[in-house]
Amino acid sequence: MRLYLTAALAALATAPALADEIRIAHIYDRTGALEAYAAQSQTGLMMGLEYATDGTMEIDGNQLVVIEKDSQLRPDLGRALLAEAFGDDDAAIAVGPTSSGVALAMLPVAEEYERILLVEPAVADSITGSGWNRYIFRTGRNSSQDAISNALALGQEGVVVATLAQDYAFGRDGIAAFREALADTPATLVHEEYVPTDTTDFTAAAERIFNALQEHEGDRRLFVIWAGGGNPMGRIQAMDPSRYGIQMATGGNILPALVGYRDYPGMEGATYYYYEIPQNPVNDWLVEQHMERFGTPPDFFTAGGMAAGIAVVEALRATGGSTDTEELIAAMEGMHFETPKGEMWFRPEDHQAMQSMYHFRIRVEDDVEWAIPDLVREITPDEMTIPIRNNG
Repeated sequence: MRLYLTAALAALATAPALADEIRIAHIYDRTGALEAYAAQSQTGLMMGLEYATDGTMEIDGNQLVVIEKDSQLRPDLGRALLAEAFGDDDAAIAVGPTSSGVALAMLPVAEEYERILLVEPAVADSITGSGWNRYIFRTGRNSSQDAISNALALGQEGVVVATLAQDYAFGRDGIAAFREALADTPATLVHEEYVPTDTTDFTAAAERIFNALQEHEGDRRLFVIWAGGGNPMGRIQAMDPSRYGIQMATGGNILPALVGYRDYPGMEGATYYYYEIPQNPVNDWLVEQHMERFGTPPDFFTAGGMAAGIAVVEALRATGGSTDTEELIAAMEGMHFETPKGEMWFRPEDHQAMQSMYHFRIRVEDDVEWAIPDLVREITPDEMTIPIRNNG
């Protein structure tokens, strides 16, 4: 078992410049609606760097120094901070951000400076699709991985589906991928609904969804894709969709959001991570250390941040500590690495990390604060045909 000092990690994040240091910029939205995701991602990144370096925070004598910047959910600020990280701070690699909208604004900066941006945890397909360039890698799952895994979980004979999502890149890309994936199953998609990210009254949207589903016989499901606060599931459930034979469905989420899933015992979907699901040494270490340090299990984006940290170390180790971008790209394309979710690898065509997802069924226990997404089965990368959407 590896035991390391958290205080040492904090010190390294603000350490003075050394001739043999490697600077990693972490640009993430720690202010705003996604701040819970961002905080988990930062914890995971630092734990991933720690784990992969056996606690030394060094690679071949080069000290890893993490520079943190808050993009505040603002695309213009994210773009400026990435330019600052590469241009003024001389960061060799950048990690982040949390928001897909911020990520899309940052992509051209990586190309301009010819340095690696490892995207974690922003999800939109367009990041490794229409907006992609060869300096972009992603450890986070993309919208297609979310959508295809949920389509495989829900896409049974006789199922009719309506969707609800936020009207921005994450929601639009997610539903587009879900629609495409569901078309290959016996289920039928009958309605799509998009609402602004700051919506608080879902009455009109829910009525349109209910009306659309009532026009079709079958097992009626409302599939919700939502990021950040203001999740509409509770409000819609209060409108009693069951009177129309409609069941709620959604993907996995962070532990605080899973508290709300207690109202949906038996609900099925697919998730990126839940700390009790993966069985491997990396996840064992993460769960044990997170519980010891913070008193809580690691969450959804902690695992993602850790995967990013491990990927950074493995790439730098493969180059012998060189931060030359071309050497890093050569090392990372097709690179396999172990994460809390098991093995991932960067697909050479678009640098998207291939990874498993998990079909779950919700179980509720009186002594557990949140709903438990019990594993139905692991959905392995070979089961998901993830489209290549870039021009690479």
